[in-house]
Amino acid sequence: MRTISVDLRERILTSYDRHEGTRLDIAARYRVSLGMVKKLLQQRRHTGDIRPRHYRSGRKPKILARHEQRMRSLLKRKPDLTLKELRQSLGLNCTLPAIYYVLERIGLTYKKRHSMPVSKAAQISFGRDASGSANRSD
Repeated sequence: MRTISVDLRERILTSYDRHEGTRLDIAARYRVSLGMVKKLLQQRRHTGDIRPRHYRSGRKPKILARHEQRMRSLLKRKPDLTLKELRQSLGLNCTLPAIYYVLERIGLTYKKRHSMPVSKAAQISFGRDASGSANRSD
């Protein structure tokens, strides 16, 4: 859907203000929807501005910057919190993947690592082919 120009918005409102027909007539004359005429009138009434408001469109985030800061501090204190516990601690009403995506975006990983590095002396199994037992000719 394209945004209508400010010029067209002004013509629609001028026609409405001059009582040149009903909202439905005006919508038909300027080939816009009735909903557009209603929204334009409402926008002018509430804000006094008739310019497009793209920056206000879309879904509003439930996890805000203050929640992110609180996540960091909670995870510093207790790094083994589950996503469910984190959601409950923050008092959020969102999905668990939403929390996961925020953690990923701010550089915190959900996958917990062991506190000690992997031992280099540990025996590594490569399966039957590399173990020598299957290839042994007795």
